[in-house]
Amino acid sequence: SSSRDEALRDKRTRILSRGLPKQKPIEGVKQVVVLASGKGGVGKSTTAVNIALALAANDSTKEVGLLDADIYGPSIPKMMNLKGNPELTPKNLMRPLKNYGIACMSMGFLIEETAPVVWRGLMVMSAVEKLLRQVDWGQLDYLVIDMPPGTGDVQLSVSQNIPIAGAVIVSTPQDVALLDARKGAEMFRKVHVPVLGLVQNMSVFQCPKCKHETHIFGADGVRDLAKTLGLDILGDIPLHVNIRETCDSGQPVVISQPQSDA
Repeated sequence: SSSRDEALRDKRTRILSRGLPKQKPIEGVKQVVVLASGKGGVGKSTTAVNIALALAANDSTKEVGLLDADIYGPSIPKMMNLKGNPELTPKNLMRPLKNYGIACMSMGFLIEETAPVVWRGLMVMSAVEKLLRQVDWGQLDYLVIDMPPGTGDVQLSVSQNIPIAGAVIVSTPQDVALLDARKGAEMFRKVHVPVLGLVQNMSVFQCPKCKHETHIFGADGVRDLAKTLGLDILGDIPLHVNIRETCDSGQPVVISQPQSDA
């Protein structure tokens, strides 16, 4: 009968929920936004850095933080021009390093720049837990989390342990990247994290000499995916040498060239 089926569904939900950790907010943080991608190399960290800087630039009264959750390949220290080890508070919490008004924390501050992180999953999860819970963020309006690529342990752990206001999926228009971007969006839906929308990165290349435009990775692939998933397109970022150069030099384009088209 329908009532018996409903009772079974309720029981199954209760049993499954026992295994999930209870979500606990990060102390002092009002809103958490995660930047994710299915595939690596699509410009997710570059986008995360510039979004954090843009949030602060749009409203100077807002305090913004940036957390690099990519344990194996941390890139926030270089992009935000930060070096050194975090100091400890009297409560034994790590103080984020700060530049351009953004409080930043990354595994890159805790290891040598050239040292590989050769760890198994449990050690990675322990490091993520420390980056989430053992940092003194002060009072933040927004914490932007730069996720590692994929849909694995780190993504699940972050999504299930802290309340997230929304996820932003970054992808190039290339079919191979779109396949993984779709998986990323579906993963967040499964763990009940709202997907705020998609960002299409490296969408078009304009020759600096003749101004001819070429869609190197294809045209409008992310827009088509957004329509399929019923999501918004939040931005369309060109493949521009200035965006790459400014991040590599630790002076992201939002801060160093705020009036540029990019």
